[in-house]
Amino acid sequence: MPSKTLQIPTADGQADAFATFPDGGGLHPGVLMYADGFGIRPVLREMARELAGHGYYVLVPNLFYRHGPAPVIELPEHIGEEARPAVFAQLMPLIEAHTTERVLSDADDYLRFLTTQPEVSAGPVAVTGYCIGGLLAMRTAAAQPGQVASVAAFHGPVGADGPDLFSKLTAEVHLGHAEGDMTFEALGELNQALDAAGVGYTSEIYPGTIHGFTMSDTDAFNPAALQRHWDRLLPLLGCTLANS
Repeated sequence: MPSKTLQIPTADGQADAFATFPDGGGLHPGVLMYADGFGIRPVLREMARELAGHGYYVLVPNLFYRHGPAPVIELPEHIGEEARPAVFAQLMPLIEAHTTERVLSDADDYLRFLTTQPEVSAGPVAVTGYCIGGLLAMRTAAAQPGQVASVAAFHGPVGADGPDLFSKLTAEVHLGHAEGDMTFEALGELNQALDAAGVGYTSEIYPGTIHGFTMSDTDAFNPAALQRHWDRLLPLLGCTLANS
């Protein structure tokens, strides 16, 4: 897949981003992909390329660009349990500084940039995200109901903003939860809130998973769950994006 590093103009400066899209020219539906808290790194580029191979232009912004270009913090090649405390000690101040106001301002800029790229077709886009990026994806879809046709979030704290967020959603939704993050009772409550808001959705616990199951550079990685993620994500995009 062709790929490049781009600079997205924002209200607070320039956000660096990774973009990838199918070879051979033509126009492709746009997908905004929010990384997990560890940010843009080889595994995220690999996942973006995998998605682009199915016919999409995928844009992965550096969420923490205000603190520097990616990688904002130094990461080990494999983020094992021993490394996590030191990594999170650096990450948490960045996550806490990334307020809802910043998220929504950035989302406006990211979508404006994505939809004006020469390789991106006209029409609605999709948003997907992992971990904290899943919550950002949901916030983006809720704030841009006319532009975001579908949203998918994996092992993300998607209920953090409560039912008020769900009531603003018009996008089709898939939520893939880690078994280690969500009880079946909590899943039932979340799904009831989505029902009450009239959201079109699927929401399920991926069996045998812990938080971070899609990320192959962590101890949480679960290959079967990563495949399940593709099996849910690709049909969602195919049904909601023009020219898919």
